[in-house]
Formats: sequence, structure tokens, C-alpha cells
Amino acid sequence: MALKNGAGYAIIDENEYAQNEQCITVNNVLETLQELANFHRNHLGIPILAITGSNGKTTSKELIYAVLSKKFNTVATVGNLNNHIGVPLTLLSMNKTTEFGIVEMGANHPKEIESLCKIAQPDYGYITNFGKAHLEGFGSIEGVIAAKSELYNYLKENNKFLFLNADDPIQQKQLSYKNSFSFGSSKAGLPVKYIINKEYAEVLYNGVVFNSLLPGNYNAINMAAAICIGHYFEVPLKSIQEAIANYTPQNNRSQIIEIGKTTLLMDAYNANPTSMKAALESFNKFPANNKVAILGDMFELGATSEQEHQDLVNYLENLNFSRVFLVGTNFKKAKTNSSKIQQFEKFPELEEAVISTDLQNTKVLIKGSRGMALERLLDVFKKK
Repeated sequence: MALKNGAGYAIIDENEYAQNEQCITVNNVLETLQELANFHRNHLGIPILAITGSNGKTTSKELIYAVLSKKFNTVATVGNLNNHIGVPLTLLSMNKTTEFGIVEMGANHPKEIESLCKIAQPDYGYITNFGKAHLEGFGSIEGVIAAKSELYNYLKENNKFLFLNADDPIQQKQLSYKNSFSFGSSKAGLPVKYIINKEYAEVLYNGVVFNSLLPGNYNAINMAAAICIGHYFEVPLKSIQEAIANYTPQNNRSQIIEIGKTTLLMDAYNANPTSMKAALESFNKFPANNKVAILGDMFELGATSEQEHQDLVNYLENLNFSRVFLVGTNFKKAKTNSSKIQQFEKFPELEEAVISTDLQNTKVLIKGSRGMALERLLDVFKKK
């Protein structure tokens, strides 16, 4: 099919499909892709920054890309193509005009980040955070920390460079490493102040306020990371400020969408207990009288799934929301005595409830795991 559509060659690992000289046979197509990407990366010889973490990888990557692009011809991972196929494709998308590469790395099992580091051979690395994501594959929060820290291990073993959030207790343990630069609200190379209780995230550095179109205090940390990395690579402060101010969130990540008199905070690309709680905590501080949360099940939590959903419901009971709509098998099972919390197992039940509820002059947070596809609510609100 590829050859019929105009490809010059097809790389295959099954001899029976080798029909002509345009078919190149290898032992393993995936390994060949990874080896080719590694060769290409070394041939280009450009600096590579690797980004991983439990939450905020893609937003941080996009902000850092926007900042570094003010000075360098920069290529970054498209979307979240951050696995054993996406990382090689990202590297292969770079060419001789590329001056800086940013590679996002995702994982849901141990040793995946280690493997991706061998392919990309990063010179710099940043871990956004360590949260309760993919517990089914990692086994525990300790497993998450060990797996994400594979990036630290690679960089330190190869005498490369770390960017660190000095406010994160786990990252604080790396501050003694000589090849590092940190940001944070205290005892950091780049001291910042997070301006809280605002609808949009703001950061203060060196007397300059950095504004954004990103809702939620948790996004201020993503902004600070971009400021830190931009500063390290000598991007002018005004250019950093402009890059962050002009960044528009997309793909159901921290998007603010106005539909009639309803304001939606669409953060439905993915969710885990850590990111969900951070979003709720921030939303609870939003300057609005009428706030509603619509939350979907969190996936890949393994044996902890029911307890994590129950813990979140318990947390919700004490927040200042007018209503809470919960959807999914695990949220349906959770127990609550709160009259403001409504639980549904299936999306059509949620849809009916949303349609029948007056949500005029209301701010609505929408968050859930990718498999819940809560972006479908956009069409529901447009029908109201």
C-alpha cells in the first residue's frame, strides 16, 4: 500500500512480502526505526532536551518550544507522540536546519524511559512531577518515581544537564548534582513567585509578570519551567514573556471555551488522581460564584482504582461547587451523602442531566481520562 501511494521504498521484516527492489528487508522493523533515529540524531549533533513526568508533559513541552523558538530553529514532539514509535519519528522529523530538539517521553511501565533515552541520547532533561499515573503498570507511587527517574539516571551517568523544580521534594534530592539549574519559590537558581487565586496562571520573575491563557495554578509551574529553560539558553526576557502570553492551549488541555453564558474549562485529554486533585484545588479558587465540576473515571490505576475514586469523592464533598457530575463505573460505585454530587455510569445519563440543568452564568470544569471522551460534552453544551 505504501508503495502504491508513492513511497520510494518499504522497510519490512517479513520476507514473503518482499516483491521487488523497493522492499528493504530487515530483522525487525521497529528496532530498525529506532536505530535509524539514533543514527540520525548523532549525525545532526544538535542539543536535545527530553521531557517526562506524570502530569503536564505536553503543556510544558509546548511552552518550552514556544520560548526556545524565539531564538532557535526548534523541532518538538507533535502532540503526545512520546512512546517507542513516537520518539524515533520525532527525531527523524529534524533536519540540517534544526538547531534545537525537544523530545517528550511517556511511559506506563518500568524501563521505558531508559530505552527512550538510549534512542534520543538527550543532553538536557526535565521531569515535570511524580504523580499517581499508570499505577497499573508501575505498581505504586514509588514505582512511578523510579521509572520517571530513569531520565535522571541517564543524564547523570553521561554527565549531562538537569532542569529541576526546587519546590518538589523529590527533585530537591537532585539539587546537589553539579550540572543542574533550578527554578522555584525559594532556594532556586531562578526564583519565581506564583500569583495564585487568579483565573489564568501568572508567574512573577525579576520584577516582570508573565501572563498566560492557561487556567489553573498548576500551569504556573509549567510556565516557570519554560522561563527557567529559556533564561538558561539566553532567550531575551521580553521574548520569553511574549512566547508564554501568546501560547494558546489546544486539544482539550486547559482550554477555556465560552458557549453562550457558560464558561467551560476543558481539561479532558487525560486524568489521574494527582492531576485531578490539582485541577479541582485550582478550580475551587476560581473567582466565580457558580462553579460546576464534571468528572469522568480515571483509568490505569490497577488495584487502587476504587479507593482512588472514593478518595476523590470524599475530597469533592468539601469543595465550594454548586454541583458535581460524576460519570463512569468507578465513580458510580463511590459512596457519598452529598446532595450536590450526582453519579452516572454511562455518558448518555450524564448528557441528559447536563441538558436538563440550568448552567447559565456558570464556570464548568470538565476532566477525565482519555477513554471517557468527555470532549463530547462540547456538542451537548452547544445544543443547550
